[in-house]
Amino acid sequence: MLAKVMSAAVVGLDSIPIETEVDVQSQGLPSFTIVGLPDKAVEEAKERVRSALKNSGFDFPAKRITVNLAPADLPKEGASYDLPIAVGLLIASGQIIAGTKDCIFTGELSLDGKLRYTNAILPVALMAKNKKIKKIFLPKINANEAAIVKGLEIYPVENLISLVKHLTGEEFIKPAENMSLEKYLKKDVFDFDMSEILGQEQAKRAIEIAASGGHNMLLKGPPGAGKTLLARTLPSILPKLTLDEALEVTKIYSISGLLDGNPIITKRPFRAPHHTTSHIGLIGGGANPKPGEISLSHRGVLFLDEFPEFPRHVLEALRQPMEDGFVSISRALKRLTYPSKFLLFAAQNPCPCGYFGDKTKTCVCAPSLILKYQKKISGPMLDRIDIHLDVPAVKVEKLTNAQKTKNENSLQIRKRVQKARDIQTKRFRDTKISSNSEMINKDIKKYCVLSDDCINLLKLAVSKMQLTARSYQRIIKLSRTIADLENSKDIKPSHIAESLQYRPKVDNLY
Repeated sequence: MLAKVMSAAVVGLDSIPIETEVDVQSQGLPSFTIVGLPDKAVEEAKERVRSALKNSGFDFPAKRITVNLAPADLPKEGASYDLPIAVGLLIASGQIIAGTKDCIFTGELSLDGKLRYTNAILPVALMAKNKKIKKIFLPKINANEAAIVKGLEIYPVENLISLVKHLTGEEFIKPAENMSLEKYLKKDVFDFDMSEILGQEQAKRAIEIAASGGHNMLLKGPPGAGKTLLARTLPSILPKLTLDEALEVTKIYSISGLLDGNPIITKRPFRAPHHTTSHIGLIGGGANPKPGEISLSHRGVLFLDEFPEFPRHVLEALRQPMEDGFVSISRALKRLTYPSKFLLFAAQNPCPCGYFGDKTKTCVCAPSLILKYQKKISGPMLDRIDIHLDVPAVKVEKLTNAQKTKNENSLQIRKRVQKARDIQTKRFRDTKISSNSEMINKDIKKYCVLSDDCINLLKLAVSKMQLTARSYQRIIKLSRTIADLENSKDIKPSHIAESLQYRPKVDNLY
């Protein structure tokens, strides 16, 4: 007898329907075969399903069993096919009579028939809604993740027995209620606050601009100047995620198994990989490609401390994703695309000892070592960073007067950032752009009209500072963000002048 049960596979960030065909034949020797390009985890479903059926009180047919996961040319990964295979076996062997039309089944089975936590539930639920599939049966522990998707009947299954009782009409499972996102959009709590940063007013201003327009940033300064603290404080002033952005980020974390029980990500990601991170760890990939750190920091911050210590080939691999906003990973069997619209925040010392150019301590590095250290970051990479800033050591007076000085807190700065980002959201409402940093040339011409004074200032800057065409465009985008912070409709020469201050300075080694 043949049974067909719908399941789903995740390809990149999207899910596609998979038809699980189970055929039980009395002819031939007893066997259990899974076809349709299954990986090792899918192959091992044979033993999990066998034990789950027996331990749940059902018979495992001693017959020739063939399971086909269609389409057959698509590689199948993970343990989420356990549940559809088990349901198909019960129907094909005649142990239950159930209609599975307009239903999707997904979930990993334990040996006693209970359902375990399964990754990538949100993409499956979104696919089911788009395909107008009415019902989805999934592990109870994943119910809240899928309940975000409205217009879908979500049945949280605790074990195989309760599912069979539901399908046969003996005892129904109560559908999960749709979750309101407002329940999770609580007041964010951060470990670091801008009021805790002493001095560094120029760096705070630069971070505010970076957060407002999503601009990449590089801080250079001696050890103890507060570069890492500034980076850790950046998330506290970032604008709130929109609903579409939250769903994008949640899908990435769902397929990576990093939701940690949260049904949806409400805070912008902050990723800080160590400088020994591999190329695959940062960009993504592997035999079964998974998102890397740049995709996990999508719509958030990628913090690279000790920037020159990262391997050269790893940093060079960042160039295209920074420009395109996505990364394509090609393998023999598949080609996947993951989004990577992140704010790069990099920090480095000016030299190996860290004190080149410092007014209080003497640098002990030879000029050749300093030059070698600084050349670890290529020119094209630096050209893709909008804000370059030298961060000096904090003066003693700032530290000793900490209790007397009342600094702006993150909430106050965040309100200004949110206001600037709201202006950009309104400006780009008919496009796929969400911030000024994502503008391309045609958008710059449309939204960044410059006066004659601004153009003359830029002409002078290009000749004096030897700016590239990319730097020219990035200065205009940065100026647009500064204008938005001041709620100015037009870009003024003062905005251009401030943007020019954030271009990299040439160090004199001799």
